[in-house]
Amino acid sequence: MDRFRVNKVRFWVISFVLVASQGLSAQRDTTFVADGNPIIKYKYTADPGAMVHDGKVYIYAGHDECPPPAEHYLLNDWCVFSSSDMKTWTEHPVPLKAKDFSWAKGEAWASQVIERDGKFYWYVTVEHKDVPGKSIGVAVADSPLGPFVDARGSALITNDMTTERTKIYWDDIDPTVFIDDDGQAYLYWGNTQCYYAKLKKNMIELDGPIVYVDLPRFTEAPWIHKRGDWYYLSYASEFPEKICYAMSRSIIGPWEYKGILNEIAGNSNTNHQAIIEFKGDWYFIYHNGGINPAGGSYRRSVCIDCLYYNEDGTMKRIQMTTEGVQ
Repeated sequence: MDRFRVNKVRFWVISFVLVASQGLSAQRDTTFVADGNPIIKYKYTADPGAMVHDGKVYIYAGHDECPPPAEHYLLNDWCVFSSSDMKTWTEHPVPLKAKDFSWAKGEAWASQVIERDGKFYWYVTVEHKDVPGKSIGVAVADSPLGPFVDARGSALITNDMTTERTKIYWDDIDPTVFIDDDGQAYLYWGNTQCYYAKLKKNMIELDGPIVYVDLPRFTEAPWIHKRGDWYYLSYASEFPEKICYAMSRSIIGPWEYKGILNEIAGNSNTNHQAIIEFKGDWYFIYHNGGINPAGGSYRRSVCIDCLYYNEDGTMKRIQMTTEGVQ
């Protein structure tokens, strides 16, 4: 009996050490070489937002945790990956969770990080505790890797602020932020209806009214980027989702619809993009459901392919590849 008790104690000690070591390893950097698309194959990642800073690309992605064969969205936190060459990537410890916002219930949906004056602002979609529906919050950090903290202590956008065009509870999602050449920052977001508003220089307050943006077959996932004198507004369209885009000479439009940029992504009803320029080349970052055998619309994976332009400034349709960036 004594030997049994000793062995039992040893078993629990060893189990504790294993669990503790796994917890510690989860909080360490993990470096890997992307072997085609999806670029991350050891966990499910979705809704990528991307930023270039100080010679590196940073991808901020939601973490799909829905266990197979269940079919629902389950995202509790966001992940961050960095690379200096688009091939070798490092995952860093989880920088932000939905419940780091005290006013939020959870649900770590699409987001984007942007830098201004040495601070990094992370605009996120979460479910509000008290105002029914999705809301947009903003966290801030002194480093692209965090730690990030709630910058306001309250939501920046709540569902009751956008009730004229749609009555759904999930129209205030998918924030994207762009700082124009004159220093004015703009927040775009929406589902079924696209919205924008100016931001104050502190990046955590609106600086004017919410404006409606009318786009053909708009579903969600707006993303703004600029090349030369052209502004590009890409977005997810219809369902299952393609990515379409429009162009303008101004950040506030009028926007001229240009058609499909990316077709339906394999094995995924949703399609969510980030577009960046890095070291002279352009990249289209998105997700699909391509990890076998359990990937799908609720277990998605980030992919990267090259983006090319025509002479008139329009974008060539994305060629989604298994090989990815070479």
